[in-house]
Amino acid sequence: MKRINIHDAKTHLSRYLERVERGQVFLVCRRNEPIAELRPVKRERTRPRPTGLARERLRIPPSFFEPLPEDILAAFEGKRP
Repeated sequence: MKRINIHDAKTHLSRYLERVERGQVFLVCRRNEPIAELRPVKRERTRPRPTGLARERLRIPPSFFEPLPEDILAAFEGKRP
């Protein structure tokens, strides 16, 4: 992470933004004290996530759907058995 001062960031903002678009992160400082980060924003998905990718690799046993024992249920609720 490269440090830049406020004056340099204001003077060369477009140059730094080009580098940020490529993934670089900058630490913006005032008198060598960090005050902010200049980093890329995560882009939103343009397509929905595909479903069923693990369809053939994942198997849920029937016991998964059976009720839990009382002592485990009590533990989830913060109670002692």
